[in-house]
Amino acid sequence: MIGGILRHIELIRDDVQNWKEYPFSIPAVTNLYRLEFHPEVTFLVGENGSGKSTLVEAIAIKSGFNAEGGSKNFTSSHRPSESRLHECLRIARGARREKSGFFLRAETMFNVSTEAEQYSVYGWDALHDKSHGEAFLWVAMNRFHSNGLYILDEPESALSPQRQLALLGRMYQLVRGGSQFIVSTHSPILMAYPGARILLLDRDGISEIHYKDTEHYAVTRAFLQDPERMLKKLFNEIDSEDDK
Repeated sequence: MIGGILRHIELIRDDVQNWKEYPFSIPAVTNLYRLEFHPEVTFLVGENGSGKSTLVEAIAIKSGFNAEGGSKNFTSSHRPSESRLHECLRIARGARREKSGFFLRAETMFNVSTEAEQYSVYGWDALHDKSHGEAFLWVAMNRFHSNGLYILDEPESALSPQRQLALLGRMYQLVRGGSQFIVSTHSPILMAYPGARILLLDRDGISEIHYKDTEHYAVTRAFLQDPERMLKKLFNEIDSEDDK
């Protein structure tokens, strides 16, 4: 295993002006000191509102990427909404420097597709002519290269289960070529990547967790083993609440 492109981030706590303001009031940020990355693949997982996307966005911006996504050459800013968390972060880099990179987030894929239109002479397809998932996967297959830094924000939002598997295969190819991935996700398919570091963001802060100990794995496994039982329990609970 070769060393990672990014080693860790630190929150410069003296630079935080108000701990009661977003995003510093989020427990995962409030309790953040240093966060170590796996040299190959790191996943950030947790419930909605736990700060996954906020933290991934800040890491991407601090690494030199545009807040709305793209390579470091992308500059689109259709609706700036990023927090100031990146202003209070310090990133420690490894000895290697990335030769390519991309920040890819499902919610701003439209903006990336629009800016990519001006790069058609460099081999970019017309992404607006593709479905959301097709465009997302096309970028991963055609614009992700070896020795790259790739930061992904909930990629499963754009991808079917089969295409999530295709993304895992592409990640495996690129990791063998010296690339590093930092990914926020809810997908038990993606976070199954062998040997990845999984970091759980919750009300206690950030902690490392084993894949089979995640709620994502446990709930998905239980549902697939007996969907009728789980749905019956869920609907009975709803009926009981309605009867009160």
